[in-house]
Amino acid sequence: MAIYREALEQDAQYSSARAAHLAAQEKLPQGRAGLLPTVTFSGVRRRQLIDRGASIGSGGLAVPPGEVTIDNQSLTVTATQPIYRKENFAIYEQAKIQVVQADLQFILAAQDLILRVAQAYFDILTAQVNIEVAEAQKKAIGEQLAQAKRNFEVGTATIVDTYEAQARFDLTVSTEIAARNELEVRKRTLQQIIGRIPGDLRRPHDTASDLLKLKYANMQDWITVAEQNNLALKIQQAIVNIAKQDVERAKAGHYPTLDLVAIYSDQKGVGGTITGRGVDLTSKEIGVQLNVPIFQGFATQSRVREALANQERALQDLNNTRRNSVLQVSQQYLNVTNGIAQVQALKQAVISSKSQVDSTKTGQEVGVRTEVDVLNAQQLLATAQRDLSQARYNFLMSRLRLEAEAGELDEEDLMQINDVLLK
Repeated sequence: MAIYREALEQDAQYSSARAAHLAAQEKLPQGRAGLLPTVTFSGVRRRQLIDRGASIGSGGLAVPPGEVTIDNQSLTVTATQPIYRKENFAIYEQAKIQVVQADLQFILAAQDLILRVAQAYFDILTAQVNIEVAEAQKKAIGEQLAQAKRNFEVGTATIVDTYEAQARFDLTVSTEIAARNELEVRKRTLQQIIGRIPGDLRRPHDTASDLLKLKYANMQDWITVAEQNNLALKIQQAIVNIAKQDVERAKAGHYPTLDLVAIYSDQKGVGGTITGRGVDLTSKEIGVQLNVPIFQGFATQSRVREALANQERALQDLNNTRRNSVLQVSQQYLNVTNGIAQVQALKQAVISSKSQVDSTKTGQEVGVRTEVDVLNAQQLLATAQRDLSQARYNFLMSRLRLEAEAGELDEEDLMQINDVLLK
């Protein structure tokens, strides 16, 4: 849990998902804005220089030619309240779905973080066990090599036996080097998540009996739960709903729009270009504005066909996601149930290997077994313990993945595994 807590703060992928979730929350006020009034203010201030020719003014007197300077300015406030805009209603409904989709995607990112942390954690433990097995093999084969050399020196074995033992020893050294390299690679994988090289990690010494019990009795129950709660399925359903609203937005191009419009205008120095002398005007307007689309070059029909095709694509993706969910749940359920049986079988194998080691040591004490026989038995025990550890880690990961496919993976599941590590 300590590693997981670090990952919540340090993992860049999860932090990116958190920021994307926050950004998506703004879709709702943006969509709602299309239903609310808009108010704009505009102002103009300018100076006109008018070159006026000779003309007849009032009273029949001639007006001499010359330049006239007129200062004019205007202030306009326009308020518009949409009354009926079908596209805006579709955009608002779409925004609500997008927020729900973002919530689901963030929950999915949280589940993905749990899986990535657990996988990286268990990969390190597996690499450590592989090193221990390689060391045990190296020790056993090293003793065999030493004995082969002694036998060759006293003439009870040929040089071929020594070469064979040397080849097996060199191969074991190579395996150990590869195992140590794998451990370093796995540590770097966890470093990518938590931002530091991890120290010693705790191992589960045994699988708790309560983890061997599944929440639901059979595969069909898990499939039924997944059909209701699987996050990828819910996200794809949201995409389908968004596509439906895209169709409504496209169809809105055929519908009229109706707005309530209010305008206040205060102008000074108007009309000076014509009369040579500006006048002041103040106007107030309020009314409704109706726009009826008649012909737009078949663009609206094309957009409707495009939206319908995208909706069909989203529906087919939903069907594919549903089928993939059933497949994944089935696979993970089988991995868990078979993993339970494999863990139990390997537990028995470890017990048998321990008995073999004890009996071989007893045989060595009475002279019927050699030290090499003991080392070989210990090597088999280490191999059985490695297989048990790998089976245990695979079982725990399959259990987490099964919960994730059912849409029910959360920190509580990780804490149950954490309890196993603390025992």
